[in-house]
Amino acid sequence: MGHWSDIKNDEWHWPNFTPKEIACRGTGELVVVSDAMDRLQTLRELLDRPLHITSAYRSRLHNARIGGVSLSRHRGLGGELAFDILIKGLNKWELLENAKEVGFGGFGYYNSFLHIDTRRRYTEWGSWI
Repeated sequence: MGHWSDIKNDEWHWPNFTPKEIACRGTGELVVVSDAMDRLQTLRELLDRPLHITSAYRSRLHNARIGGVSLSRHRGLGGELAFDILIKGLNKWELLENAKEVGFGGFGYYNSFLHIDTRRRYTEWGSWI
């Protein structure tokens, strides 16, 4: 764990994302979960269009400030990580199906974004209908 600005170019292996956009929005702290980042990169390549990440890693402090649950997947605990992806400009159903295909297991449906995470047991909540 460190600040996103401490990451050297040769340490970052996901060409369609930057350390800053994966880091905590409140503190700049970054925890890299390679498996989650590999899945996110694969999802981006399958969709062949940019993904706007509105939230990825969250520090304990920032997560508490915004009212996140203490064991949020955004915390990067237990080798899992979550991403919130803005759906504007994307086919949300294509995004969802491709996220399932690359191995994401948690799906939260919100009006403006899709929450995806790397939990091992398939879970979904919310609704787009």
